Amino acid sequence: MDISIVVPLYNEEESLPELMEWIAQVMTQNHFTYEVIMVDDGSNDNSWAVIESLRLKFPSLRGIKFLRNYGKSAALQVGFTAAQGDVVFTMDADLQDSPDEIPELYRMVKEQGYDLVSGWKKKRFDPLLTKRIPSKLYNATVRMVSGIKLHDMNCGLKAYRRNVVKSIEV
Repeated sequence: MDISIVVPLYNEEESLPELMEWIAQVMTQNHFTYEVIMVDDGSNDNSWAVIESLRLKFPSLRGIKFLRNYGKSAALQVGFTAAQGDVVFTMDADLQDSPDEIPELYRMVKEQGYDLVSGWKKKRFDPLLTKRIPSKLYNATVRMVSGIKLHDMNCGLKAYRRNVVKSIEV
């Protein structure tokens, strides 16, 4: 399998159908074999029911449901364990990460030999005071402390070589 896409989610019932349609369109256009692993982190809306209904239309979709909210790290770890693709992507469920970027990130891992490629939210739709400004401060601090020159440490869209996600603990 070419690609696994791990989507951790919490209360995202409204965005899931559009996200799955978008992913399927990109995968089909690029002739990728793929799976989507949606990890429901204890949602208290209808996210799980939406995942179950989407599975009827998209056989590439697998769902994992937590009985309570454990957090994004736990959801990613479980998704990484389940992933079978050569390149494993992470993507937020809120439609701020574009599946259209997947082919280029895949190429960077497979053809250019990168172990990890991180996305960058150039255009953010989050609230200014509660998300964007704290994110800018966080990114600047992490760049200064770590010496790693990434624009957006918190972008949910990332591509990993499979052996990387199988050897790390989130």
